[in-house]
Amino acid sequence: MKHTPLSPAVEDFLEAILALAPDGHAVRSVDVATQLGISRAAVSKVLANLVQAGLIEHTPYGSIQLTDSGLARAHLITQSHQMLKRFLIEILKIDENTAEQDACRLEHVISDETRQKWLHYIARTLPE
Repeated sequence: MKHTPLSPAVEDFLEAILALAPDGHAVRSVDVATQLGISRAAVSKVLANLVQAGLIEHTPYGSIQLTDSGLARAHLITQSHQMLKRFLIEILKIDENTAEQDACRLEHVISDETRQKWLHYIARTLPE
């Protein structure tokens, strides 16, 4: 399934919103800013892009909620991150801090095809 390309920063926003509200509830922009370690002004600029892309619902000074499309995209990003981190730690024996940083960078460039094959590989080789 092809997705509209998003910048790594925008993907990080989706991932942060999902981490703050895994149940799909609304979150506040201040919480997203805190989660990402950025200013509330920086959050406001990205939120407008996410609304335009149909990935979130947001009213000025209101709460933020992932749309169905945004939720699906956030889950894919999070799944890629977790898969990459697990592979780096369990297969390559990378320390957790380095694995976290590298997984965060790699999750933004991995193709859907590679992600699917990597998930299949991990499912076959690593115990749950």
